[in-house]
Amino acid sequence: MVREPNSLLSLRPVLNVLGFLYVGLATAMLIPAIVDVAAKNADWQAFVFSSLLTGLVGMLLSTAVGGSLNIGLDTRQTFVLTTLSWATLPAFGALPFLWLGIGYADAVFEAVSGFTTTGSTVLSGLDGLPPGLLVWRSIMQWMGGVGIIVMAIVLLPFLRIGGMQLFQTENSDRSEKIVSRSVELIRLLGLTYVLLTVTCIVAFLATGLDMFDAFNHGLTTISTGGFSTHDMSFGHFESAASGWVAILFMIIGALPFVLIVQALRGQPLILWRDPQVRALLGFLGVVSLVLTIYLGIEMDMPFHEALLKATFNVVSIVTGTGYALGDYTQWGAPVIGIALLLKFVGGCTGSTTGGIKMFRFLVFFGTVRAHLRRMVRPNRVMSEQYGGTRLTTELSFSVLAFLVVYLGSVGAVTLALSFFGLDLVTAISAAATSIGNVGPGLGTMIGPAGNFSGLPEGAKWLLSFAMLIGRLELFTVLVLLDPDFWSR
Repeated sequence: MVREPNSLLSLRPVLNVLGFLYVGLATAMLIPAIVDVAAKNADWQAFVFSSLLTGLVGMLLSTAVGGSLNIGLDTRQTFVLTTLSWATLPAFGALPFLWLGIGYADAVFEAVSGFTTTGSTVLSGLDGLPPGLLVWRSIMQWMGGVGIIVMAIVLLPFLRIGGMQLFQTENSDRSEKIVSRSVELIRLLGLTYVLLTVTCIVAFLATGLDMFDAFNHGLTTISTGGFSTHDMSFGHFESAASGWVAILFMIIGALPFVLIVQALRGQPLILWRDPQVRALLGFLGVVSLVLTIYLGIEMDMPFHEALLKATFNVVSIVTGTGYALGDYTQWGAPVIGIALLLKFVGGCTGSTTGGIKMFRFLVFFGTVRAHLRRMVRPNRVMSEQYGGTRLTTELSFSVLAFLVVYLGSVGAVTLALSFFGLDLVTAISAAATSIGNVGPGLGTMIGPAGNFSGLPEGAKWLLSFAMLIGRLELFTVLVLLDPDFWSR
């Protein structure tokens, strides 16, 4: 079969895949409906109606363009599919919130925050919300988490975004047909994701959490999403063991899932051999220890309490999970400054986390080191490496371009938020937490003890957009604005 020319007609396979995704989303909406029925809560109707509407749109779309996937997807179609998926799935995911009387801006914000695993919320009184609604929030984050892994490992390396081309697997199809030969890898990633989720739920149950809390927090921990069923987040639980379980699985969620798959298949040391894994674990350990000492001295906390709270909150911020164990903004100005900087870090490439990510920091510092050495010895030929792989000029430039655009985006969103009357701390932390998909911001309004409900409606729309472009690694969206992308 001959491939269609690069025109609007080539969007047919993209729409076909979107249709299947909508049907899958509609099926997932039935889970919270069942939960509400079991709890004798009438809100099950919102999920059933939303499921019917979403499923109908999906089936009509797939039927209208059926048979369009026979030739696979090329690179341009993959850009469009990735962007449309993340932009439209939250729109349908927001339907149950609308049925339940939540405002449109708030519903979209909550759904976008869920699917992008940001964890920022506009809802309060979580302890008294219907169980189905809480389960739906957790499911959105869980589905978003696995979607992030697939995008980061299967798609972005081919799209050569921010140095991601280094992570092309040896058996990947290097032609333009991206999706067609990724089925086996996606299957293994999905099975691993489910296995880790079940293990996390069982571990929470063992620490004393009831089934409802264990299920929801299992879904939102391994996805590094951070939606909780309680306003106090993990401060609601009195068991220190549950906090340490959350720390363990937040870290697991921040590791490269391809390497986790290989570790589970008989190569347990492969994770430690990855430079970004060692850098992440070392960074978390050092920052947690420094904060532990600070809390012991300045806040007079017992060592075991300081160690748990420091490690929990550091891991939660760096991995972009967004859980909170106490209001760390009350621990002094140094902690607020550290928390703001940590929002830019992120976990490893190929994980569920947001932020800049350790791999890009390693490439950046390696590039700077090479430049300094060339300044001292201009005639010396030097080659920076990452895990035995030489860093090419193209890869280094890709990472540097990403860092510039990332920081520029945070600055632009901060400036835009200032026009809504937000103070500097609130504006810059909201921008950083949205672009980095981290969770709560800083300040009295959107800090770990508050939420985003008090923001102006325009600011919520802006932050919803920021969460989406942050999750799409920025360039996935920016490339669509290039006229050459759409040329024949």
